[in-house]
Amino acid sequence: MKYSPLIISAFAYIAGPARLEAAEPVKPPVVCPSKPNIVFIFADDWGWGDLSCHGNTWLKTPHLDRLYNEGIEFTQFNVLNPVCSASRTALLTGRYPARYSIHQHFASPDLNRGMNMPDWLDPNAPTLPRFLQQAGYRTGHFGKWHLTNGQTQGAPRPEAYGYDESSVFNGGAGWPAAGLHDTAADTIAFMKASKEQPFFVNVWIHESHTPHVPTAESMEKWAHLDEQKQVYAAVITDGDNAVGDILNALKETGLEENTIVIFSSDNGPEWTGDQAEKGKSGWYGTYYSVGEAGGLRGRKRSLFEGGVRVPFVVRWPDHTPDGVKNETTVLTAVDMLPTLCAAAGVALPADYRGDGENLLEAFSGEPVKRTRPVFWEWQGYGGNPDYWPRLAVRDGEWKLMLTDDAKRGELHRIPDDCAEAVDLAGQYPEVVSRLTRLALEWKETLPKQPDPACISKENPVSSKAKPSAGQSKKTTKKQAGAIDNLK
Repeated sequence: MKYSPLIISAFAYIAGPARLEAAEPVKPPVVCPSKPNIVFIFADDWGWGDLSCHGNTWLKTPHLDRLYNEGIEFTQFNVLNPVCSASRTALLTGRYPARYSIHQHFASPDLNRGMNMPDWLDPNAPTLPRFLQQAGYRTGHFGKWHLTNGQTQGAPRPEAYGYDESSVFNGGAGWPAAGLHDTAADTIAFMKASKEQPFFVNVWIHESHTPHVPTAESMEKWAHLDEQKQVYAAVITDGDNAVGDILNALKETGLEENTIVIFSSDNGPEWTGDQAEKGKSGWYGTYYSVGEAGGLRGRKRSLFEGGVRVPFVVRWPDHTPDGVKNETTVLTAVDMLPTLCAAAGVALPADYRGDGENLLEAFSGEPVKRTRPVFWEWQGYGGNPDYWPRLAVRDGEWKLMLTDDAKRGELHRIPDDCAEAVDLAGQYPEVVSRLTRLALEWKETLPKQPDPACISKENPVSSKAKPSAGQSKKTTKKQAGAIDNLK
C-alpha cells in the first residue's frame, strides 16, 4: 500500500509556551470583512487513508481529489474525540465535548446514564450556526444529526441550536427522518434558495458509517473487487459523488467564488467486524468496514492519531492557495468556530468562552503556530494495544497519552512520528511530567455530572442502566461496536 508523504516525512514544528487555562474568551486578531458562504461537509468514519489523493490504491475519490487540488490541506488536523456525537459537539461549539459531559456517542437514555452522559447537547451552548444566524446568515443542517438519539423523547430540534432549515437522520424519537442519500440534494436546494444572502450549511453525510447502504450504480462500478472491498468502495464512491454534486451546484449557480468549502470527517475508520457482522444485503455491517487509517496508529475509538487525525481541506477562491499542504499548523475541531466566524466577519460575543483559536491566517497559506495545548478525554472501549488511553494532550511537537490515573503513558514527537511507533517517555521524563500535569489539571476543570436539564424527563430510566463499554472491564471489542452502532 502506498501512503501519503505525511507518513514518511518529518516536519519541524515549534509551538509557543503551553498555557493551561479554563475556556476563555476568544478575541480574533484576524477578521475578514466580507460574508462568504460556508459549506462544511463532515463525513462519518472516513479514515485518513480513504482518499485516492492520500495514496489509496483501490478507493477512488475524484471529486475530493479535485477539492484538494483547488484548496489547502491541513495534514495535522485533529478532531477532539474518536466517536461521532462528542466529535461533532466540539466542532459545533468550539469547546471540548467533555465540558458538556459528552464522552462518547449519544445512545438510549438507559445507556447514557451508564456513561454519565446527558441525552442531548445543551441547546443553550454557544454554536457556530447561532453566531452566524445572528449576524444575518441563513443557516441549514442536512444529513446526520446524532446530537441526541432516536430512542430519546423530548430532545431539542435543530432550530434550537441556530438553524433556519434542516432535514436530518439520527435525530430524536419521533422526528421525521431524511433518507441516507438525500443529503446532497437537500443541501443543493437550500443553497439555491439562499443565494440572495450569505448562508452557512452543515452537510453531514452518512458515508462511511454502518449500516453501509451503497447505491446499485456504485456496487456495479466495483463489482470486480472482493465482496468486502466492493461494498466499501461503493459507499466511498457514493460519498465522493455527493461532494461532487455540491461542488458542481456551486459552480452552476455562480456561488463558487464566494463560498468556503470544507471537507473533513468526525473520526477515524471503523474497525472490521467478523463474518457475524455482515448484516444483510443492501444494509451491510462492519464486516465490510475495511477503511484505512493511512499508516496511522489506531482507528475509531482510539486517541492515537488513527482515531483522531482525519482528512481536512479548505477551498476558498482568492483566499486559499491551490493544491497546497500545510504540514505544520496544528488545527483542531474547536478552532472552527472562532476561525469561521472570523472568516465571516462576525465578532464573537464578549462572554463566549471557547477552547479553540482563530487560525484564519493559516487558510491563506501562512505557517501559523498554535499557542494553546490540545486535550482529549475518552471513556469508551479500552482494550489494548491502541484503545487504552483515557487522556491525551498535545503541546507543540509533543503528544502524551495517559490512563485515567496517569500511571501508564506514552510520549510521541508527532511531526517526526505521526504513526506513534516510538515511545519517547523514558528519554524525556521532564516532558512527561509537564504534560501529565497539564492533562490532569485540565481534567479537573470538567464537570463531574451531566446537566439535569439535558436529561430526558419523558423516557423512563431502567434501574439496570448499563455501564459504558469503557467502564466495564468485561466488555469486548465486538460489544463496544454494537453499542456504538445503536440508533
